[in-house]
Amino acid sequence: MNTALVRRVHNATNVLHSFIYFAPEAEEHFTGAGLESGRMCYFAGRSAAMGAVGPGVVTATFYNFSPGLIARCIPRAWSLASPADVTTARFAAVDAAMTRLLGADVTGSADLARLAGLVREAAGACTAEGRPLYAGHAELDWPSAPHLVLWHGLTLLREYRGDGHIAALGTARLSGIEALITHSATGQGFLAGFAQASRGWTDEEWAAASQGLVARGLLTSGGELTEAGQALRDKIEAETDTLAAAPWHHLGDERTEQVITAGRQLTRTALAAGALPQQGVFAPRR
Repeated sequence: MNTALVRRVHNATNVLHSFIYFAPEAEEHFTGAGLESGRMCYFAGRSAAMGAVGPGVVTATFYNFSPGLIARCIPRAWSLASPADVTTARFAAVDAAMTRLLGADVTGSADLARLAGLVREAAGACTAEGRPLYAGHAELDWPSAPHLVLWHGLTLLREYRGDGHIAALGTARLSGIEALITHSATGQGFLAGFAQASRGWTDEEWAAASQGLVARGLLTSGGELTEAGQALRDKIEAETDTLAAAPWHHLGDERTEQVITAGRQLTRTALAAGALPQQGVFAPRR
C-alpha cells in the first residue's frame, strides 16, 4: 500500500471524528455531567478514557498544549465528574451532534452501517504498544448504534495516528509549542493566532519558541517556514503516515478506497451542516 492512501483516508474521515470538539452538544452534556464549561470539557472529555490521570499525562499525550492551561482543568475535573460519567456524556454528545449534522436518515442508513463495519475492522488491526491515548480509548466498550460505532472507530484510528505523530515530532526534536508553530506555518492547519490562544501559550512563550526555530534555521524572522523547515514538516508527515499505515494495510487498497469515498461524502454533508467553524480557526484551504 502506498502511504499516500493512508493520508487520503485520514483526510477523508477526520472531520467525522473532530466535529465533536466544536459541537455545542459537547459542552451541554459535559456540564450536565458536572464539569465546568470551557476548556475543562475538552481536556476531560478526551482524556477520560485513560482514567483519572493527572496533568502530566494529559500534557504528554496531548503534546502541544501549555502545561499551565491543562493544570487549571486537570485533575480538578475528576472531583466534579468521574471518567466513566464523562465518557458516557461524550458518547451522548456525539449521538446528538452526529444526528443533527448528518440527519437521522443517514445515521440509520445501510451505507453508514457498512462504513462503520469497515472502520471497526481497520481499528481492530491497531496495536497498543507505544500508543497511550489510543490504548485508553481501545479499552472502552464498543457502542451498538452504527453511527456511534463509526465515530468510535474513527476516534481509535485518529488517536492511533496521533500517538505516532507525537513519536515523529520527538524524533524531529520539536517540542509541543514548536510543533504547533511549525504546523501553523504550513498553512494547512489552525491559524497561528487561534493555535496560540486555544493551546494556552503566552505571547512571551510563543516569541521565545519562534526565535528558537529561527536559530535552528527552520523559521524565518517573519514566521514562515524555511526550506529546511518545510522539509522537516514533510518528513514528519511522511513518518506519521508510515506509523499509521497498519490498520489500512489490513483493510487493503480496495476497501480503504471505499472508506475514502464514503467518508468524503459524509464529510461534505457534515461540513455543509456547520460541523466546523468557518472563520478565525483554520487557514484557508489551498
